[in-house]
Amino acid sequence: MQIVHSNRCGSRNIEHIGSAHTEDELAALKEVAAKRLAAGQTELDLGLAAAAGPLPIQSSRMQVLWGTLAAVYTDLGFESAANRDSVFRDLVLARIIEHTSKLDSLRVLTEVGVDTMSYRSLTRRLPQYATVEFRRGLAAACAARAGVGPASLILYDVTTLYFETDKADGFREPGFSKERRLEPQITVGLLTDSTGFPLMIEAFEGNRAETATMLPTLRAFMAAHQLDDITVVADAGMISAATKKAIEAAGLSFILGERIPTIPYLIAQWHTNNPDSIPPDGLVLTQPFPAGSKNKRRDQVVYYTYSADRARRSVRGINEQVAKAENAVAGKAPVKRNRFVTLKGADKSVNRELETKARTLAGWKAYATNITAPTPEFVIGSYHQLWRIEKSFRMSKSDLAARPIFHHTRDSIEAHLSIVFAALAITRVIEERSGWSIKKFVTTARRYRTVQIKAGIHTITAADPLPDDLQKLINAIRGAH
Repeated sequence: MQIVHSNRCGSRNIEHIGSAHTEDELAALKEVAAKRLAAGQTELDLGLAAAAGPLPIQSSRMQVLWGTLAAVYTDLGFESAANRDSVFRDLVLARIIEHTSKLDSLRVLTEVGVDTMSYRSLTRRLPQYATVEFRRGLAAACAARAGVGPASLILYDVTTLYFETDKADGFREPGFSKERRLEPQITVGLLTDSTGFPLMIEAFEGNRAETATMLPTLRAFMAAHQLDDITVVADAGMISAATKKAIEAAGLSFILGERIPTIPYLIAQWHTNNPDSIPPDGLVLTQPFPAGSKNKRRDQVVYYTYSADRARRSVRGINEQVAKAENAVAGKAPVKRNRFVTLKGADKSVNRELETKARTLAGWKAYATNITAPTPEFVIGSYHQLWRIEKSFRMSKSDLAARPIFHHTRDSIEAHLSIVFAALAITRVIEERSGWSIKKFVTTARRYRTVQIKAGIHTITAADPLPDDLQKLINAIRGAH
C-alpha cells in the first residue's frame, strides 16, 4: 500500500504504508492511508457537541406556493394599488390557498409560515378595502394589465349571493334569485375583458333588477378610465328595451343577444321560399336597421343565425310541452303551467298558433350590434366569449367561495368582494399561464416547504427539491420574477 504525491512538474513522492496478504490487512492499511491523507485537517465545529436529540426548526414556509402567488400579486400591480398594504395581500393570497373566514385566515397564514397580523388589525383595515378609491385602484391595475381602450370588448354579467338570515336591511334584500332561494341577497355585477379577466366588480341591492345594474357599472368603469366609448357584450337576459335605449343614449357600442318575440320577416321569408326545408346549419340572415333622421342612435344590424344542435334541443322541449298540453286538454293530466294550454273559462285547448311559431323559431338566435362595419363572424364570435365571464363567476363562487357568509354590514361585504376580486384576477393569470386549475396548482405546490434549522450557532436553510415539470411551471407563472 503506497501513497503517491505528485505535482504539475511531473515529480512524484512515494510514501510506503505497508504490505497486505489478507483482506483484513488490506482494510487496515486503507484506514491508515486515509488518516495519513487527512492529517492536519480539522473538523467543522457547528457547536453540536452538547446537542442532544433532533435539531430545532426555526421556521417552515410554503415558499414555492407563497412566493409564486406573491409574485403574480405584484406583477398585476396590486402591491402599488393597495399602497403596499401587507394585510390586504395576505388576505387575498390566503383566500386562494383556502377559502375560509377572515378570522380563520390567520390560521391559514400560520400554516403557510408567514407572520400574521392580529385580528384587531384585520378588522380595523377592512373598512378601508370597501372604499370607492381602494376598489377603483384595484380595477385600474386590472385594466392596465388587460390593456383596456375604446376598442376593447367588455363582457358583463350578474349573479346573486344569498345570506342565511331572514332580516332585510336595505342592502341585503329578497329578490329574484339565480339559485331560487328566498333569503335576503345582494346582486353582484362583474365586468371582464374578452378572456374573462376581471376588470370591475360592483354590488347592488338584492331586489334591484339585473337590467338596472349594467349602466351604473359601465358608467363607473368609463369614468374611472376616462373612456368615451367601449363595446359591451351581454346576454339577452341583461337587456331590456329601456336598458338598450340608455346604452344608446350614453353613446356606447354594444353586441347583445336579443330575444325573438315574433317571427322576423327574414326568417318568415326564408321558410316561404324554402317550404318543407330545414335551414342549413350555420345559416346567417342579416337585417340592417339604419338610423333615421329623427333617431338619436347609430345604425344597427341584427344577425339571425340558425344552429341545428340548438334546433334539436328546442324541438325536443316543444314536443314534450305540447304532449303535456294535449294530455291536460284531454283530461288525462292536471293543468299545470304550460304555455301551449289556452284557458277560456272552463274550456281548454292547445294553442296551435303558438306551437307553429315556436317550431318556426326553433334553432334561431338573434345578435344585435351598433358597431361600425360589423361582420357576422366578429359579432357572433364576440358574443360567444360570454362563457369566459360565466367561468369567472363559477370560479369566484366555488374556488374562492365568494358568498360573504360571515359579513353583515355593507362595508364588510364590499371589502370581502374586493378581496375576492383580487384573488380572482390572480387565479385567472395562474390558470392562463400554467394550464392547470387553481385547485391543482395549490394542492401540488403547498407540499414543498423551505425550512430553517438551528445548528448550534449556525442557521441552515433546507428545501424540498422540485420536480423539473413543476419548476418549469413555476417559471412560466412567475415570468420575469
